[in-house]
Amino acid sequence: MSESEISKYLKQTHDRVFEHNRAWAEEQKKKDPAFFEKLSAGQTPEYLWIGCSDSRIPAEQITGLGPGEAFIHRNIANLVVNTDLNVMSVINYAVRHLQVKHIVVCGHYGCGGVKAAMTPKDLGLLNPWLRNIRDVYRLHEKELDDIKDEKERYNHLVELSVIEQCRNVIKTAAVQKSYAKNHFPIVHGWVFGFEDGLLKDLKVDHEEMLRGIQKIYNLTEE
Repeated sequence: MSESEISKYLKQTHDRVFEHNRAWAEEQKKKDPAFFEKLSAGQTPEYLWIGCSDSRIPAEQITGLGPGEAFIHRNIANLVVNTDLNVMSVINYAVRHLQVKHIVVCGHYGCGGVKAAMTPKDLGLLNPWLRNIRDVYRLHEKELDDIKDEKERYNHLVELSVIEQCRNVIKTAAVQKSYAKNHFPIVHGWVFGFEDGLLKDLKVDHEEMLRGIQKIYNLTEE
């Protein structure tokens, strides 16, 4: 492909986004003339979604949630790290100001971040980030090593990492204090499958997990 062809292609892909945007805006106005007036009035989402940055998992499309129904945060391998001011700020704002009722940590099978964490080599800048997944492997080393099928072991680590991130969400003061006062938000762990497009609920027991961490991580001042 020549330089001029590349330039033309890049312009077409860029312009296509704005064409789709105009079509989407017109469609919303046809369905509801007051749609954008209501949208500009503010947001009251029921959900905080913490997902992976993977481009194949658009949260609203796979759940049927519309604009204003989900507050979204995404990063590599859907991690909740207490030193990451980005995710901590998102959780704090979503819980204390937006008063979300549900927090979903959604991973996915075939996650590149999890696979990289299972690879015993130096990955440069990714090392400190992926260490959080490697720590999950360390915590469940025997359980995972007993799984002989590599794909099954890989998928199970995806699930275990999601559960650990749910635990990290529940460790936060914002979540603990809101739950003590309001009985929400509830934290959920889900995994998306590319092979069938379905979400798997890992059945995280919010109350049991909260009780399990509060001896050490109780921040409710009770």
